[in-house]
Amino acid sequence: MTERLPQSFDAADRVDPPLRADEVTTLRAFLDYQRDTFRWKCAGLTHEQLAQRLPPSDMTLGGMMKHLAIVDSSWFEYDYAGREYMPPFDAVDWDADPDWEWRTAEDDSPEELRRLFDEAVRRADAVLDAALAEGAGLDSLSARESPRDGEGPFSLRRILVHMIEEYARHNGHADLIRQSIDGQTGD
Repeated sequence: MTERLPQSFDAADRVDPPLRADEVTTLRAFLDYQRDTFRWKCAGLTHEQLAQRLPPSDMTLGGMMKHLAIVDSSWFEYDYAGREYMPPFDAVDWDADPDWEWRTAEDDSPEELRRLFDEAVRRADAVLDAALAEGAGLDSLSARESPRDGEGPFSLRRILVHMIEEYARHNGHADLIRQSIDGQTGD
C-alpha cells in the first residue's frame, strides 16, 4: 500500500478490486478498497469535524480512524505476528481504559490521526507481505491464539476476512457521520 494524501483523497483514488483474480489478490484488494473508502470519508475534514458526533452515538470519524489503526495493529502485528502493539498503543492500559482510542482522538490533530492510521496500515501490510512470502499463504496461523478456550490460532484468511468486515461496518458508520457534517454521500 502506498502512502496516501488524505487531505485530497477522492473516491476515484480508491483501489478497484479485480473482477477475476486469485484469492489472495481478491482479499487484499477488497481490504485496500475498504481502507481507501474510509480515507475518502475522512478526507479534507478539520479537527472540529473529525470530532463531531451524530447523536445519540458518541462515535466520531477521528475516533474511528484511531480505532481502525489499533485494529490493524492488533490483528496483524499483535495477534498474527506475535509482536507488541505499535506506538502509541503499546503504552495504553487497555484494562483500565478499553475505549482509549475513541476517547483520546479529540486530542489529536487531523495530521496526527492520518499519520497514525497510515502507519498502522503500512505496518499491517508489511506483516501480511512477509506472511505470504513464507509460503503457507492464507492457511498460515497466528502466533497468538484466540481468547476463546480451545479454538487455537487464527488463520491468515480469517484475519483478512475479518478486517474487510471491520472496515465495511465502520464505513457504514462513517457514511452517516460524514453526511451529517457536510452532506457528502456516496458508497
